[in-house]
Amino acid sequence: MIGIGVIGAGRIGRIHAGNVAASGRARLVAVSDALESAAASLADELGTKATTRGAILADPTVGAVLICSPTDTHADFIEEAVQAGKAVFCEKPVDLSSERIRACLATVEKTGKALMIGFNRRFDPNFAEAKARIVAGEIGKVELVTILSRDPGPPPIEYVKRSGGLFRDMMIHDLDMARFLLGEDPVEVHAVASCLVDPAIGQAGDVDTAAVLLKTASGKIAQISNSRRATYGYDQRLEIHGAKGLVRAQNVPLTTVETANSHGFRSDPVLPFFLERYAAAYRAELSAFLDCIEKGVAPSPSGMDGLKAQILADAATESATSGRPVHPIY
Repeated sequence: MIGIGVIGAGRIGRIHAGNVAASGRARLVAVSDALESAAASLADELGTKATTRGAILADPTVGAVLICSPTDTHADFIEEAVQAGKAVFCEKPVDLSSERIRACLATVEKTGKALMIGFNRRFDPNFAEAKARIVAGEIGKVELVTILSRDPGPPPIEYVKRSGGLFRDMMIHDLDMARFLLGEDPVEVHAVASCLVDPAIGQAGDVDTAAVLLKTASGKIAQISNSRRATYGYDQRLEIHGAKGLVRAQNVPLTTVETANSHGFRSDPVLPFFLERYAAAYRAELSAFLDCIEKGVAPSPSGMDGLKAQILADAATESATSGRPVHPIY
């Protein structure tokens, strides 16, 4: 049973650490965080120890690390971990700079260690099934992908200021999903964006409402809609149209119960946020990472997937600013 260390004990670190502890396939050796009290609290909750990042990387019983720390630490921590001989799972993005990501991936390649990037939506049971049906040929050749992703409310302004912007922080998940569902890399990016939800987001130099069109070399098209506001819950839907039909995945409600009377039908709202909506996806994601270690399965999403999503996010940011289409260079 492989020993795992978790670096970062914030919201996402708590999810991953809890999943490791409950997996039955791995042993949670230790957790660390720049805030010692956060690491101590999580360690106490899960029956493990809190220690430093350096101690985790030096521990011979730790075969893999999960990097769940702030974005600006990811690339450095990945390099430190693979050079210490550890397999690495890292939350997205690798870095806000595509060039820094390229340098990081070069270091990873030299060590030969596994690196998997946390685009958890690929592992959502609904989205994964949609992909499986595409691969099975049920809708024929993919022609048009539509992705809707809307948060229930905007994040704190202090987070917005260091997030890298909506395209790099929020839409990067959807850009990865677009590549995943299209089966090809987009070669043309058109983006428009506005600040309609919170004026403070605009004052911080970001946007809160955006749409992107992507086109591949073969002519396939993806359209993505993002908003930092959805009064009805966490809106996560997709539809893939093909030559022989379509496949779609709808929102997941709190329950499937409906009531009806003379005023009509009433159903429950959709799940409120990503912690609930993607709980199963996080567990499946960990299982896939453990398969990389135990069975030698190639990591997917890979570091290159992380780089390509970042390049598309950069292109969307540039297009929204310039008003012109951008042709990304991978």
